[in-house]
Amino acid sequence: MSIKILLDKCTGCSLCVKACPFAAITMIDRPADAPGKGKKIAQIDLDVCTLCGACVPSCKFNAIDLKKDLGGGDIDLSHYKDVWVFAEQREGKVQSVAYELLSEGRQLAADCGSLLCAVLLGDASIEEEVDQLFKYGAQKVYLVTHPELKDYRTAPYTRALAEVVTKHKPEIILLGATTLGRDLAARLAIRVGAGLTADCTGLAIDPVKKHLLQTRPAFGGNIMATIQTIRHRPQMATVRTKVFKKSQIQNPKSQEGNVIRFTPVIDQNDLVVKLLDIIKDESVKVNLQDAEIIVSGGRGLGEAKNFKLIEELAAVLGGAVGASRATVDAGWISAHHQVGQTGKTVCPKLYIACGIAGKIQHLAGMQSSDTIVAINKDPDAPIFKVAHYGIVGDLFEYVPLLTKKIKELRG
Repeated sequence: MSIKILLDKCTGCSLCVKACPFAAITMIDRPADAPGKGKKIAQIDLDVCTLCGACVPSCKFNAIDLKKDLGGGDIDLSHYKDVWVFAEQREGKVQSVAYELLSEGRQLAADCGSLLCAVLLGDASIEEEVDQLFKYGAQKVYLVTHPELKDYRTAPYTRALAEVVTKHKPEIILLGATTLGRDLAARLAIRVGAGLTADCTGLAIDPVKKHLLQTRPAFGGNIMATIQTIRHRPQMATVRTKVFKKSQIQNPKSQEGNVIRFTPVIDQNDLVVKLLDIIKDESVKVNLQDAEIIVSGGRGLGEAKNFKLIEELAAVLGGAVGASRATVDAGWISAHHQVGQTGKTVCPKLYIACGIAGKIQHLAGMQSSDTIVAINKDPDAPIFKVAHYGIVGDLFEYVPLLTKKIKELRG
């Protein structure tokens, strides 16, 4: 991309100066030999300019020339193909997020006219999980095995995956935005020179250019940005658990002929970190991501003690307690309960939002729930735009009534 001022068209009106959000444009005296009219002309500081294009529509004289290279320039991208899903495994079992990504990846592969593939790393015993990947839609599985890949460690996993990616050249790689996936994705992107978009909430294929459209919250969750990786391959994105729904089993029969076996070369320098033991945190009792019913409280509760209302309703429904970021930041409840872009992404059968306005950050974490019920005094609260059922009223009145009625119905 490039930008320049067309001297013969610039009149020195300075409208572009006001339009530039980065103060990259200044007015200077017009050189004696410069074509055009006016005593001043605009000058762009290319060290400051971000090529955002905000100045272009502000110029009434079409004096700003912004050229965008949307075709990959002279870089040949034609030999990259297929959509890959990184099949994250823990303790020898493929995690649910991999199956969710296979469900979404199937449509992406169809739109690209390519194959949907899974890449699975582990020791020899991990081969038992291959059939499940085929059953959930994978058309080909890259099985990367080595004794040092049994449990996740950053360096050997990065080296092994980078090796297979460099050899087979996938067009798109999707990973779960888990602790493991985030760590691996960033390292892999640097290793193979790829573009990476983190925490995506939507994926699609541009029907014309065939680039991956990666949508995610930006500017603190105040807008939704769609990002494209135009000049680099593979195109990489991480997606949080429960953003996409896991589909039903697609292929009941095994397809062993489509397994590509790969043994990576592990450098001894990558083994400086040794895994001695895995200790699970038994103190965390909240499992929002697997809960079928969640009752969440927001700032409308007023103070921490009022979360008792939420806990009582969740208890009679047999559900879990969720919370908005505002209540966690205020110290009313622990961060384990937080739902949203900076908390847990959930997809329960029933989600009840009590006193939650519904900012983008929160909606990103729960809007894929099967049924959403909102209780809020403000009829214009954004939460009502995604809710299937809404109660405009005081939660202190309606939540106890709901709890009482459910108790009666359940005897």
